Amino acid sequence: MAVQSEVPKPPPTEVGLLGWLKKNLFSTWYNALLTILSTAFIYVVLRPIITWAVREARWEVITTNLKVFMTGRYPTEEAWRVWASLAVIVLLAVLTWVLRRVKGNPPRRWLVFGWLLSFPLTGVLLRGFSRESPFLPLVSEDLWGGVLLTFVLAIVGIVASFPLGVLLALGRRSKLPAIKVICTTYIETIRGVPLISVLFMSQLMLPLFLPPELRLSTVLRALTGMTLFSAAYTAENVRGGLAAIPIGQYEAARAVGLNEVLVMGLIVLPQALRAVIPAIVGQFISLFKDTSLVVIVGLLDLLGVAKAVTGQQEFIGLQREVYSFAAVIYFVFCYAMSYASRRLEQALGVGER
Repeated sequence: MAVQSEVPKPPPTEVGLLGWLKKNLFSTWYNALLTILSTAFIYVVLRPIITWAVREARWEVITTNLKVFMTGRYPTEEAWRVWASLAVIVLLAVLTWVLRRVKGNPPRRWLVFGWLLSFPLTGVLLRGFSRESPFLPLVSEDLWGGVLLTFVLAIVGIVASFPLGVLLALGRRSKLPAIKVICTTYIETIRGVPLISVLFMSQLMLPLFLPPELRLSTVLRALTGMTLFSAAYTAENVRGGLAAIPIGQYEAARAVGLNEVLVMGLIVLPQALRAVIPAIVGQFISLFKDTSLVVIVGLLDLLGVAKAVTGQQEFIGLQREVYSFAAVIYFVFCYAMSYASRRLEQALGVGER
């Protein structure tokens, strides 16, 4: 009579906070030692910072100028338009988050349409129509500032530079010599100069190429410069993704009868973009932080407002409070972009197959 061997039972899995701590911080004696030493180091470093922030810092410089930090010189009576624009973005973000967790295949075409419609809608809300309009009077872009201007520069720059960068990357790999030379020259020229030079060129030279009756504001010229600059770097990231796709993918797509446009649009480009998500998001985070350079052309973004606030008579010498506040804002939104990138990579299985 055969004796059945007992299947060994897996060790019990510890759950909760204690289980997480044991698994990640105290799994071995040297991990426990490193955890204790790291905690002591963090305590020594953060203790004076926390003491200063709680007991010594004069945060009234922030609370008094909070409106200036958020919207710059945007008229107070029209501030509801800023909050309405923010509400539209938050609503779409919440709907996106909810639909991602709905089982099955819920219709998402209306959500995509809503995101596409939100950009012109937000632009109309913020800028308005004309000075005589009773509902949405014109608010010049030169009055925008603070977090509002930083977000507008970053979001518009990201949204506009991505498709332009993809087209430049495809053009650089084109078999047509003229298109390849033009795209390559543009990419290498823009990548060979600093962003400050591009911003100055957009401010001084862009009006020379436009009709006399078409006058762009300082903000729109800065947006143009940042978009053109970011598109060149995005193009190189996308080109790297295209170069990483095996030649077998092209051959298999052609074997089933797809033409070159469908091969690139349906087979190759989606895989290339999926592979370079970390690089593209890193470029977008860099663009978000580079918006601080527009202060050189006379725009008061978040850091520009911070510098102006420290010049007020009653707040002279409070640079630490002001720049700490700005640093927290930059960190929160850069970390949010990084976190969203990691979740997108997990959803698409980047690095897993």
